[in-house]
Amino acid sequence: MEQRAVGRSGLRVSRMGLATHTWGKETDDDEAGVQLVAFVEAGGTLVDTSPAYHGGSAQRVLGTLIGELVPRDDLVISGCAGLSAVPGVTDPDGAPAAEIHWSVDASRRTLMRQLDRTLADLGTDYLDLWSVAAWDPRTPLDEIAATVEYAVRSGRVRYAGVRGHNAWQLATLASAAPITAAQGSYSLLGRGVERDVVPAAAHHGVGLIAASPLAGGILTGKYRDGVPADSRGADERTAEEIRDRLDDHAARVVDALLTAADGLGTSPLAVALAWIRDRPGVASMIAGARDIGQLTGILAAETLELPRAIAAALDDVSGG
Repeated sequence: MEQRAVGRSGLRVSRMGLATHTWGKETDDDEAGVQLVAFVEAGGTLVDTSPAYHGGSAQRVLGTLIGELVPRDDLVISGCAGLSAVPGVTDPDGAPAAEIHWSVDASRRTLMRQLDRTLADLGTDYLDLWSVAAWDPRTPLDEIAATVEYAVRSGRVRYAGVRGHNAWQLATLASAAPITAAQGSYSLLGRGVERDVVPAAAHHGVGLIAASPLAGGILTGKYRDGVPADSRGADERTAEEIRDRLDDHAARVVDALLTAADGLGTSPLAVALAWIRDRPGVASMIAGARDIGQLTGILAAETLELPRAIAAALDDVSGG
C-alpha cells in the first residue's frame, strides 16, 4: 500500500486507514484481530481510534491486539481527546435518546487525562498522531495550544492534529500550535470542506485525513432499493442521519458510482474510495468495517486507478 506524507511533516501513513469505531460493539475482539492482521498484511499502517468510541472499548480492544498479533512499530496509531458522550441523556418521554449527545472539553485537564487513559488502554508509551477532537470555545486558545505542545514535548505524542474543525478554527490553532493533520468528513456527498478547509490546510502545511468517505454507507449503493435490516439506516440511533441524506442528489451520485463501477468491473464502494483517496491534499482516508468481508471490499480500492474521465464525471455529478 502506498505511503504518503501528512502535509509538510515527516509523518508518513498508508493512504488507506483502518477505523475502529465498530470495535467493542458490532465487531468483537476476534473479528477485530482478523481485520487488523489483514490490514497490515495489505500494507496498511494508519489505525484510527478514540476514547469516544463506545466509551473507550474500541481502543481497549486495539490494545489487546498490539504486540500479540501486530508489532507496535508496524502501526501509525491515531487517537484524540476532548470529546465524550453524555451519559444518561433521554428523550422527553423517558426513553434512551436515539441520537448521541456529546460534551466538548478541550481543557488541559481533560485533554491530558484522556490522552493518558488512551495510552494505558493501548499499552503503549506514545501515539503517532493525537488530535484535539472538537473546537472548544470555553477553553482559551493559549491553553489548548500549550497542552498540544506539552504532549509532543513530553514524548506522549509524535505529531498533533485536529478533528472536526472548520477552516477558521483550524487556521487559528495551526497558527498557535504544531498541527500536522486535520481529520473530518469528506466524501462525494460531503464536499463542503473543499470551499475553505482544504485551502486552509494547504496554506498551513496540514495534511487531510478523510473520515466517513462512504457517507455512512450510502455510497456503497446498499440503500438504492430500500433500507437493509442490518444497516445503519435501520438503527434507531443513526437512522435519521442516514435517511435525511437519501435525497435526489444522493441518488444521482449513487447511480453515477454504479455506472462507473460496472464499467470498471469493480464495486461502487471501491470507486467512491478511490475518488476521495486521490483528492488534492488528502494524505489518507479512514474506513471501518464490521467484518472481514467488508474490509476485503475496502482494501480492493487500493489497487483501483480511477480514469481521469470517470473522476471528472463524478466531480460534476456530485457538485464539484
